[in-house]
Amino acid sequence: MSEIKEVRNKIKCITNTQKITKAMEMVSISKMKKAEVKMNSGRPYLKTIKEIINNFISNNTRYQHVYLEQRAVKKIGIIIISTDRGLCGSLNISLFKKIIQLINIYKNKNVTSSLFILGSKGVSYFKSSIYDITYYEKIITKNYTFFDCLNFIHSSLEYYNTQKIDKLFLSYNQFKNTLVYIPVIMQLLPLSKEIFKGNKNSHWDYIYESNSGILLDTLLNDYIESQIYQSILENCTCEQASRMISMKQATDNSEDLIKKLRILYNKARQDNITQELTEIISGANAVSLY
Repeated sequence: MSEIKEVRNKIKCITNTQKITKAMEMVSISKMKKAEVKMNSGRPYLKTIKEIINNFISNNTRYQHVYLEQRAVKKIGIIIISTDRGLCGSLNISLFKKIIQLINIYKNKNVTSSLFILGSKGVSYFKSSIYDITYYEKIITKNYTFFDCLNFIHSSLEYYNTQKIDKLFLSYNQFKNTLVYIPVIMQLLPLSKEIFKGNKNSHWDYIYESNSGILLDTLLNDYIESQIYQSILENCTCEQASRMISMKQATDNSEDLIKKLRILYNKARQDNITQELTEIISGANAVSLY
């Protein structure tokens, strides 16, 4: 009887947990759809601003900017876009492992690293290690807007602008589809002119207000800021998709476990009933002898 009660309690506990994971799955689906819309709306802007800079640089070869200057590398900076919450599978760990590989590559070249981390999971992971966290922020709002992350972006770029670091990398999870997210580490600064390689024979008929150099300075700043913000949107979409998959797997696994426990429960009940019937029959036979 105690075995039946124990199995019944287990079924009840797992059923309650299943309700929670199912609810979290549904919430993640809703959040993922919203995040995906936001992410997709940012991609055309980033593409367009890059095309404009393409044309400027390809037709203004003498243009110079601090973001285009190559320096001797003594220290690198890595912007790490992580999550504030867990239950999203191996999303963060896969990215962190790739970052550690990059740090070790430069460490072998006697180049130190500074970390600029967005998201509490990244902070807790690297804070417990020997890595130098220069600046970090938590994602404190549900709808993380461009203006919410400007302080983080400017604080990270300030270290490059003041030459405290010589190369800046951006690391995040890139969203491909609901099941595929790729951990990416890209060199953010200095910008390579190769990525702005346009057709030198083409010419866009722009009329410049004031000075084209000033305009390009502004566009380069906007491009860097937009690139960082877009990576945040990509990572956020990956987070919700990964959490949705994790919660779906947890819900499915709990259903399988409940089925197995119900078989055990029914078997235990059957054994208990069989034992009771055996005792009744034995008792009846004993009485009939007298």
